[in-house]
Amino acid sequence: MSHSQRRLPQDPQIRALVQAMGQRSFSRRSVLSTAGALGLTGLLAACGTGGSSGTKSEVSVTDVSESDPTLNWANWTLYLDYDDKKKTYPTLDAFTKQSGIKVNYAEDIDGNDSYYGKVQGQLKSGQDIGQDIITLTDWMAGRLIRQGYTQELNLDNIPNSANLLPSLQNVDFDPGRKHSLTWQTGYAGIAWNKKAFPKGLKSVEDLWDPALKGRVTVLDEMRDTMGLLMLQNGVDLAGKWGESEFGAAADVLRQNIDNGQIRQVKGNSYKQDFISGDAIAGIVWSGDLVQMNFENDDQWEFVIPEAGGTLWSDNLMVPVASPRKTNAEKLMDFYYDPAVAAEVAAYVNYICPVVGAKEEMEKIDPELVENPLIFPTDDDLANAHVFRSLDADEEATLSSQFQDAIGA
Repeated sequence: MSHSQRRLPQDPQIRALVQAMGQRSFSRRSVLSTAGALGLTGLLAACGTGGSSGTKSEVSVTDVSESDPTLNWANWTLYLDYDDKKKTYPTLDAFTKQSGIKVNYAEDIDGNDSYYGKVQGQLKSGQDIGQDIITLTDWMAGRLIRQGYTQELNLDNIPNSANLLPSLQNVDFDPGRKHSLTWQTGYAGIAWNKKAFPKGLKSVEDLWDPALKGRVTVLDEMRDTMGLLMLQNGVDLAGKWGESEFGAAADVLRQNIDNGQIRQVKGNSYKQDFISGDAIAGIVWSGDLVQMNFENDDQWEFVIPEAGGTLWSDNLMVPVASPRKTNAEKLMDFYYDPAVAAEVAAYVNYICPVVGAKEEMEKIDPELVENPLIFPTDDDLANAHVFRSLDADEEATLSSQFQDAIGA
């Protein structure tokens, strides 16, 4: 189905807003799933992983939302629907038209650790970091929540939060979802340029092919890169393992960095290496490749390695000193409308956490629900693994080993 043939959301209010913004098509082809298969429920419920603890920050903040109809949102790249021709974010435009709140949207997050390093000092001091919503992965979300760096949400302002998948409503890093709501969920796996490396990849070990020397990137997200390496070594990520198993995988990583096999260890910016051709294979995030293929003539292929891939979620949170929490809650409520969630999922190509969004997507374009990366099959789910929770001491020790391995 061509872009011009795609239908608008059926919800009359949302449809009117989208029409008012002049949006009649999506910039990316994709598909989403809600629960999809029973296996997804257990995996998503397990996505909450631990992080380091710290002193809770006690901050008194005056909410100026009523007098200041603005909102600042920090997110990852390619993580919100975007109109390439108009250079705007259609659903944000619709939100502004509905609410009167202007959103300053920034693709500021390249990696969890790097972003935390930028804002941790201000958060610890109880200072406003200039963002009213930040979007971080489960384990980092858990760290910020435990450290007291986030504000408790007023769910009365987010009635659509009831649409959150049941499996995500009571995660271990945020029981009762008092401080966070899931934005998207996805996989880490492996990908390659089909023309430059036609024989393809089946396993992480295939990345060490001499033909790929100097053309491989891996993620600077410890749980994804180390998770895939540990899975390759036969480790059960959700089970009992320790420094020995982690260290063996770190040795493999270090060896392939030192010998020049791995070009770089990167966050979200690895995509530029793929697009430029400097990298032709690597450990990547699922939705990125679908979006890159749409814009670059289907150059790459993504697979979950035979030994398994990792499963993760990113979460919306309000930083401790944000003075516009009510505005942030209004935006969260907007994006938990199934019709809006479907609009976003059609672009970002990740698993959507909103119940009812799959049905809305079927109204937009039934073909979109056939993508197994976003509508997981039983086999996909059986081969997706969640990195187990780490206590504070483990987090510090293993993070140090990882940083040492990558030469950071």
